[in-house]
Amino acid sequence: MAAQSNLEIYMGGFAKVLNEQWQVDLRLKAGGSKKGAAISAHKLVLVSNVFPLLSLVHSSFDLRNNFGIMHVAARSEVFKKMLEPVTLSEMKQKELEAFVEFIYSNRSVLSANEKKHVQSLYLAADKYQIPHLRDLCRNELISSLNSSTALNVLELSLIPIDKALNDPAAKFIVRNLKTICNSVEFKLFVGRNPDLSVEIMKASLARFWNGHRV
Repeated sequence: MAAQSNLEIYMGGFAKVLNEQWQVDLRLKAGGSKKGAAISAHKLVLVSNVFPLLSLVHSSFDLRNNFGIMHVAARSEVFKKMLEPVTLSEMKQKELEAFVEFIYSNRSVLSANEKKHVQSLYLAADKYQIPHLRDLCRNELISSLNSSTALNVLELSLIPIDKALNDPAAKFIVRNLKTICNSVEFKLFVGRNPDLSVEIMKASLARFWNGHRV
């Protein structure tokens, strides 16, 4: 096995702290997850890397009182609130696990597990303003485009308008429309996006998309 780089060793320290559950002080829960399925983490690690989580974390307990455990415990209702998990309702359990995994590792490439949930992570990266994760997810979505994923990726590129993802997905569909148009997914796609479907069919005939030859 290849030796770890200094960066990998450095970043691996954060993942080790998470795996060993050392002084965790925050619990995260996915939408619709089973009781007791919350993930234990560290609020300062999450908030420092994902600033929009601050409002969710702050609603559970006062960050300014980070080390005032005795003061919090003295107010039972506040202490009870502190123990409640923060819910990220838009994610499923495995997606949340992959999201937390990335935050603690912050690698320059996605892991195999993160790639499995790349579409959900792409949306999370946009919602929680993590440009690095969004770039990695975009690259993975583009490099793994195929007839089965292209329509989903195209729709994904419209949720946050992302031309860098939209163009490759649309061009792939235009080039492979004869194959894709026979699928059940395409029929459903047309029902959800009639105007866009017309543009795709026109582009397929003209072999142009957004002024560029396909």
